[in-house]
Amino acid sequence: MIDLSHVRTFLLGLQERITGAVGELDGNSFVADAWQKEAGEPLQGNGITLILEQGQVFERAGCGFSHVRGFKLPASATQHRPELAGAPFEAIGVSLVFHPRNPYVPTVHMNVRMLAATPVAGAGEPVCWFGGGMDLTPYYGFNEDAVHFHQVCKDALVPFGSDKYPRFKQWCDEYFYLKHRQEPRGIGGVFFDDFQELGQDRSFAMMQSVADSFLQAYLPIVEKRKNTPYGEHERDFQLYRRGRYVEFNLVWDRGTHFGLQSGGRTESILMSMPPLASWAYRRQIEAGSPEERLYKEFLIKRDWV
Repeated sequence: MIDLSHVRTFLLGLQERITGAVGELDGNSFVADAWQKEAGEPLQGNGITLILEQGQVFERAGCGFSHVRGFKLPASATQHRPELAGAPFEAIGVSLVFHPRNPYVPTVHMNVRMLAATPVAGAGEPVCWFGGGMDLTPYYGFNEDAVHFHQVCKDALVPFGSDKYPRFKQWCDEYFYLKHRQEPRGIGGVFFDDFQELGQDRSFAMMQSVADSFLQAYLPIVEKRKNTPYGEHERDFQLYRRGRYVEFNLVWDRGTHFGLQSGGRTESILMSMPPLASWAYRRQIEAGSPEERLYKEFLIKRDWV
């Protein structure tokens, strides 16, 4: 099996590179919160949560690293591998969500991870797989931003096969979808899970390529939009759309469910929540408005590149 120390070293470096670049753009540093899960708890291991709140550009930006071991793999992680239900496991990953202050800057999510499990009662060799991806959630849509984000995602996957971007783009569209609203969360990106088809080393390399492309995919959009003037109307719509983000994370997101079901650190798991959000009963969207354009032209399944 692949050396987990190599995966850990890469992910810690990834967290440092991303938060360093984002902190420099914002003008404020991330605060580090190291944590440890001791023996006797349902989940054991350690991690570092890096958080920036009330910055100049980001109202909340969280990027967490975790490396944990557990005695019983929860159901949220065995959807495609029922033979591993209840198996001992080890999980290592980096997850981030950045909520911007300016409504014209989109929220972004990225996660990359590896999970290894040993079938119960020694019924087979240990297995490991990779997962991750990134997706963009705009409040006001810009075609050039969506095209740029998807092009970077596609370029990161080209070396691993021409089928990967179309597959993972569709997977992302289907995964980040609020079934109870019949509505996409945003404009998608790429998403993959339970991945080992290229072999462990090559699958790890693919995960690294996706992770390393994050800053190139997101920061140019932030730079372009962060100083766009806005008022109370745009801010109110941003908070309303953030409510949808909260709904998805709590109701549908397997990562959130895995963390909570396995006894993970709640504060770090829920760092993806925006600092402020709002709900309105059957809110009416004005015809011909930029808000309606978001729904009609961006919150739809669409080929961007």
